[in-house]
Amino acid sequence: LVAGFEEPDHGTVEVGGQVVAGPGTWEEPEARRIGMVFQDGALFPHLTVAANVAFGEPRSGRVEECLELVGLADRARSYPHELSGGERQRIALARALATEPDVVLLDEPFAALDAALRTALRGEVAAILRDAGVSALLVTHDQEEALSLADRIVMMRDGRVEQEGTPADVYDRPASRWVAEFLGDADVLGGHAEDGTVACELGRFPADPSLHGDVEVVVRPEALVLAHPDDTDPVHQWADGTVVDRQYFGHDQLVTLALVSGRHVESRTSGRTRWSPGDSVRVRVDGPVTVLAPGGAAPCRS
Repeated sequence: LVAGFEEPDHGTVEVGGQVVAGPGTWEEPEARRIGMVFQDGALFPHLTVAANVAFGEPRSGRVEECLELVGLADRARSYPHELSGGERQRIALARALATEPDVVLLDEPFAALDAALRTALRGEVAAILRDAGVSALLVTHDQEEALSLADRIVMMRDGRVEQEGTPADVYDRPASRWVAEFLGDADVLGGHAEDGTVACELGRFPADPSLHGDVEVVVRPEALVLAHPDDTDPVHQWADGTVVDRQYFGHDQLVTLALVSGRHVESRTSGRTRWSPGDSVRVRVDGPVTVLAPGGAAPCRS
């Protein structure tokens, strides 16, 4: 819709404040100053790298500028089949930037790459786009990708916007249980709100004074601190638990606990302390807690 490949049934599309699609208005795709990077790169196999970048007929010298920008000036005479997957995507980005667009659209551009290459390339692409000074609209199902790349995130569900904001805002203050569970890991516990506080199995926390009765308490795994029963202090609120499972990743670990009620929660902590299934632990919250009314009312962060 933004690029002009599809015509909207209703509503408007604006690019840089100018309406390009809407009632009585239709600007052809080639007139919109939009660059497009497809999921698989979509390079022309019979053209050299330089010819692919020049496909949109950019100004003189622009091809060389863009190849330099993406770090592939030495591959101008190569063909797409001679490049790695990451190099092909960088050439696709160079082609999108060559016509000096107002906006670059990226349609799951790293989906076809392996995990290690995907992580490395997304950092490179973000740096290239910022160096080029161009706005970008990235469509992705990868939560880590969205959080690490975006200046602003729009969460969409069934064609409707659920929440919009900075990555930190959307992650720390989810507007609904769906947002909380889709954007990263989250445990949702039942709680009871009254007089500006909420009580749940992990303790009592401040809450929006307008919330009363049954609520849902959203806690991220990195907000849960674990300790041996003998190492706790009386200052903080601690709950008892038993280790059920441990996934070790080197730099950190994900520990699954069973609380006294039998409810399972997860704690993401440093990998230094070795927990084993069956260990008795104490757990407390040290981080943001989001309190939602049943059905996903506006949250209050505490």
